Amino acid sequence: MAEEEESSIPMHTDEPSNTLNNDNGDDAMSDPKNGSESDSESDSDDEAVKLQIQTLESELYANPSNYDAHVQYISALRKEGEIEKLRAAREAMNELFPLTPAMWQEWIKDEISMTSGSDTFTAVEKLYERGLADYLSVSLWCDYIKFVQDYDPFVREGSPTGISKLRNLFERALTAAGLHITEGFKIWEAYRKFELALLDTMDKTDIESRGIQVQRIRNIFHRQLSIPHTALEVTLLAYKSWEAEQGTSIDLNNSSLDGIAANTSSAYQKALEMLNTRVHLEDLVSKQESTDLERLQEYMAYLKFEQTSGDPARVQILYERAIAEFSISADLWLNYTEYLDRTLKAAKIVKDVYYRATRNCPWIKELWVRYMLILERLQASEDDISAVFEKSLNCTFSTLDEYLDVFLTRIDGLRRRISIGGPNVEYALIRDTFQRASDYFSPQLNNTDSLLRMYCYWARLESSLGGDISAARGVWESLLKSSGSMYEAWQGYIAMEIGAGHISNARSLYKRCYSKRLSGTGSEDICNSWIRFEREFGTLQDLDHAVQKVTPRLAELQLFRLQQESKYVTASTDQTDTSSKVKEKKRKPVPGVNSEESPAKRQKGTTQSQKKSQNVDKNQLKIADVGDKKEHSEAQVSNPERENDVQTKASSITKSRHYNDQCTAFISNLNLKVTSEDLRSFFSDINGVGDVRLLKDKFTGKSRGLAYVDFSSNENLVAALKKNKRTLLGKKVSIARSDPKKGKKEGVTEHGNSGSKESTQISEGNKGPHSDQGFRGKEVQLKGKNTFAAPRNVRPLGYTSNINTKPDVVGEVADEQPKSNDEFRKMLLKK
Repeated sequence: MAEEEESSIPMHTDEPSNTLNNDNGDDAMSDPKNGSESDSESDSDDEAVKLQIQTLESELYANPSNYDAHVQYISALRKEGEIEKLRAAREAMNELFPLTPAMWQEWIKDEISMTSGSDTFTAVEKLYERGLADYLSVSLWCDYIKFVQDYDPFVREGSPTGISKLRNLFERALTAAGLHITEGFKIWEAYRKFELALLDTMDKTDIESRGIQVQRIRNIFHRQLSIPHTALEVTLLAYKSWEAEQGTSIDLNNSSLDGIAANTSSAYQKALEMLNTRVHLEDLVSKQESTDLERLQEYMAYLKFEQTSGDPARVQILYERAIAEFSISADLWLNYTEYLDRTLKAAKIVKDVYYRATRNCPWIKELWVRYMLILERLQASEDDISAVFEKSLNCTFSTLDEYLDVFLTRIDGLRRRISIGGPNVEYALIRDTFQRASDYFSPQLNNTDSLLRMYCYWARLESSLGGDISAARGVWESLLKSSGSMYEAWQGYIAMEIGAGHISNARSLYKRCYSKRLSGTGSEDICNSWIRFEREFGTLQDLDHAVQKVTPRLAELQLFRLQQESKYVTASTDQTDTSSKVKEKKRKPVPGVNSEESPAKRQKGTTQSQKKSQNVDKNQLKIADVGDKKEHSEAQVSNPERENDVQTKASSITKSRHYNDQCTAFISNLNLKVTSEDLRSFFSDINGVGDVRLLKDKFTGKSRGLAYVDFSSNENLVAALKKNKRTLLGKKVSIARSDPKKGKKEGVTEHGNSGSKESTQISEGNKGPHSDQGFRGKEVQLKGKNTFAAPRNVRPLGYTSNINTKPDVVGEVADEQPKSNDEFRKMLLKK
């Protein structure tokens, strides 16, 4: 047993490490020729090592966070024997990264061999303490204990101070690693060996002191027998043997519990049962042939098992064992810290674990956020929390939102401290933190909800904690400079003024923004919000003024969105018609057969195409790119004699396909979450609801807030129109009659679409915003008269659509209706 215990604790030697010794040996020096060759090789190796050191120094200067470069640099310096540079390199690495137990053991071994004197013991002792703070390591604890036994002068003298110091060190080691099932027994055995050695040195005539020491050793045995570990049965045999030496009647021939106290026997049986239930789990986590991922998963399963057992100490030491092997597993650290937050109230332990977690996984934002929160709960000083915050900003997170969360966590803590009257915290610190965040995020997060949330928080604190409404207005104005197209930014600014009772300032903001182009449906929303504001806060004159301003703006916006919708529908149908025309052109004409169809056949074909178009699946009405459609059409329709005919037929087919329903409602200003089922439910009190067509964005597939709903009769449509301005999913919807007949009478619109009511041309002075759910490209507004939608051989230059005709002007004659190719041909033959 004594040999077993001695081998369990690694021994240090005072001899210098071989790696730090560059002597070539006596054999090399005995032969001059061999010595010359050896010196040449040694010089070559030295030059290579020096070159490697210079390269690694340059690499670390450029990238101090290169872990592998630090390891290689330290290894090269050990070969070179650069003591001071080696020590500095290790310190530099440890400042950025935790070191493994093997690295600490190597460092300590080098320090012992390189230095001597009274200061050596203290310096090495500090290194052991630093190393034990990084990861759990039973071997490092054993080394530390052995070092103190061998080098501490008070311990070597056997003075009461030295004995007390070593006992405290043993107890610390048992607290940290005594529950380690596979290796913890090494510390227990070293502890027993130390106490037994003390017993042997005591005077045999001092019965009282020896009795106290015997009881101390017995207690250590009892404690070790009450916890599960792999040497449990061996410990039982050692205990029985020792008790027999003390004169206790006990059976030494087997592992029975005869002669052992009842409480010790019961504790041993419980520990043995606990060990048996964990043996298979220990085998899984220690299986060397398993991959790291498999072993990590086994640790996770083991941890769940221990947590169900309800012993926090066992759970904690198992987490420490897992982390020692998988130190950069973010899931492990997150689970570990979360568990400690729930169950452990020891402030120092929790704080130390968070410190280690952020050193091992500095890229995990959640660890930094929790770290600052736990420091606040522990009432840490402002300097400590500020230091953690500054360190977190030097880390690399995956998204800007994570950096923003760190900033806001810091601001939250400052706000709470000021609210409760915390010492040494002024509001200027909050303002400075917000300003740093603004400078950092504004270029990247413009027009985002994240930036809006931060500025809204900032403005509120300026008003409430800072007591400076002017500063709060400055915050909102700064946001509007970078994100002025966000409806929420304007609405938040206005809400602040209303909350502060500054109604006139809020009205001024409405006057500033109602005509601006806001994203989404923001332009309409801000107009409607102004009306509600005046109804609730304004006079009748204020309401009339708001209505006067808002009404034409809303009409303008509605026309703009209808125009956009008309363009997208026409683009989709034009692409379909062009594709069918191309297929017809690919057919080879039969010689001698007149290609011109009779009027009867043409009418029959048109009727068939109309019926076919009415059966097109509504889900196939996708918005096509106008540019692609145009290029495709021009590439396929290459015959100049048929070009006009193709365009005329395509136009007629488009009209018959989409604007032949006389009972269709056009719905706008829909909530983007509205589905066709929501619309059917909205009109559920009206009979005869037919097809429901939600219009979606071509690129994203998301709803554009527009829809067509067919009804079976005019009476049902009239009933549907009465639901205009009703609320659906939180938004007031606009419902209008879709009137294709009126559009046909008015001719072709500015963009070449069939002239339905929804596609009426917007005046040149229209300033409505482009929908953010339409085309993403820039819109081009055509000015003056355009004739590109009609063949040039039937529309002379100067053609003007009937929509612009002013019959009340004396002497002005309306333009002639466009002629078909057949009519144009007959007109030429008559001449």
